[in-house]
Amino acid sequence: QVQLVESGGGLVQAGGSLRLSCAASGRTDSIYALAWFRQAPGKERELVGSIKWSGGSPYYKDSVKGRVTISRDNAKDTVYLQMNNLKPEDTAVYYCAAGRYPDLVRYDLWGQGAQVTVSS
Repeated sequence: QVQLVESGGGLVQAGGSLRLSCAASGRTDSIYALAWFRQAPGKERELVGSIKWSGGSPYYKDSVKGRVTISRDNAKDTVYLQMNNLKPEDTAVYYCAAGRYPDLVRYDLWGQGAQVTVSS
């Protein structure tokens, strides 16, 4: 099995930055891709971005392009979500998710979530 542990959420003012971490453990060799999702109050969960576990260029949702960077530390089996120039509409619970399917669409393992609150 794979375990995902997130950290790094918090309260930040608009225009500020936060970095979320997602540490994977266990059968990490079974992971094909890792993604970041977010869910704002009263809204559906949405994909923020994703990256193949083996590396390569990340995918980003259009609304966050230029403000968000996904990166991976191979030695630590950790994926990061660096968010800059945060806006109040970025307020949400952010989840990392791992997919063991050979695509960037299906994700079957989830972290516990990290609250990000952006004040105006």
